[in-house]
Amino acid sequence: MASFNRIILVGNLTRDPELKQVGAGSVCRLSVASNRQFKNKAGVVQQEVCYVDVDVWGAQAETSRQYLQKGRAVLIEGRLKLDSWKDADGQARSKHSIVADRVVFLSSGQGAELASTDGLMESAEEAPKVAAPKQKRVAAKKEEPTMVAFEDEAPFEDDLPF
Repeated sequence: MASFNRIILVGNLTRDPELKQVGAGSVCRLSVASNRQFKNKAGVVQQEVCYVDVDVWGAQAETSRQYLQKGRAVLIEGRLKLDSWKDADGQARSKHSIVADRVVFLSSGQGAELASTDGLMESAEEAPKVAAPKQKRVAAKKEEPTMVAFEDEAPFEDDLPF
């Protein structure tokens, strides 16, 4: 049976990265919060936060520790992993985490650089361009500047009970 384990997550760091030496290499633990906003059946806007631990290994770990800090936005690409252990009381415990293949440092500043720990660095001008929404010109008098209106789809609203 074929399987596929891939995850992409965008969020903000909830604390400063922790770097640990493991054998000949190093691992950096990131704690990321990803927010989801939606409307419930009553039309009230709800917000849901998902907290995830991310393990970054090798050179990416050291780069992440050097340049990341609490509150910084990141994009994580990697795989989901389940850790199982017994706690001090002998109870079986488990937790999902992400093992990162790639960490991209995101920035909200215009013209700022987007840095990726996989060795790639690109400026905002060199970043792939995203297609702009369809534009519709609105007629205006000659003295006034031309107005541009954007046609946009309504946001997705789910009917889930939670």
